[in-house]
Amino acid sequence: MSKQSLGFIGFIGGGRITRIFLEGFKRKGRNLSGIAVSDTDAETLRTLTDLFPEIRVFPNDNSGPASRDLVFLAVHPPAIAEVLSGIKDTVQPSSLLISLAPKWTMGALSNGLGGFNRIVRMIPNAASIMNKGYNPIAFSGTFTKKEKEEIMEFLGVLGDCPEVEEDKLEAYALLTARALIYFWPQLNELRNLGQSCGLTAQETGEALSKMAKGATKALFESGRSYDEVMDLIPVKLPVEEEQALCHIYREKLPELYRQLKG
Repeated sequence: MSKQSLGFIGFIGGGRITRIFLEGFKRKGRNLSGIAVSDTDAETLRTLTDLFPEIRVFPNDNSGPASRDLVFLAVHPPAIAEVLSGIKDTVQPSSLLISLAPKWTMGALSNGLGGFNRIVRMIPNAASIMNKGYNPIAFSGTFTKKEKEEIMEFLGVLGDCPEVEEDKLEAYALLTARALIYFWPQLNELRNLGQSCGLTAQETGEALSKMAKGATKALFESGRSYDEVMDLIPVKLPVEEEQALCHIYREKLPELYRQLKG
């Protein structure tokens, strides 16, 4: 899997996550020539070829990507059953299928592929576009230690790819992927505030990036409780404001988790 050209890869689904992965590969200097991508939407494929003219696209035809050595299943859970039924006779016995979707277990994926079991599940993170993602992965029982290491090394260009237990993948999806819909708006507001106070975009970005990294370490690695960490800040957030902020996480994210688990 150390081939410099990625022409042995296929993506079934050409949407957001495929675009993120291709950008991540490109940033690391990988040759995208010949990567196969299929999708049912012609406009989606046009967008991809505008960004990555080296790839090959297959409108309404999953056979091209499904016949590759490494097949990324990059479609939404409701579409997976139909996709699996259509490709089960095309996926090669020696190929590797990496599913990027929640809900569908490796057992269910294998059943949909007629018993094919060289399957990996991966929870992709948007920061992979900058090669800084946190993308937990789980393996079926068919892989040797060496094979796992090779796969993780290959995917490592996108960021950290720790091996985790399959039944924890949806929890990781909640924390490292879906929670960004709440976390990024807060960072963006701070960015706007910094620039309105006279900082440049570069100064603001550097300050917030380093603040976020240091704040995480202080909370999780200092050995202090949450209250002790909060006490390091001389100004306190009014109780009602803190409760309002936490309410979103306590009420909305558990519902998202239930949806991810299906």
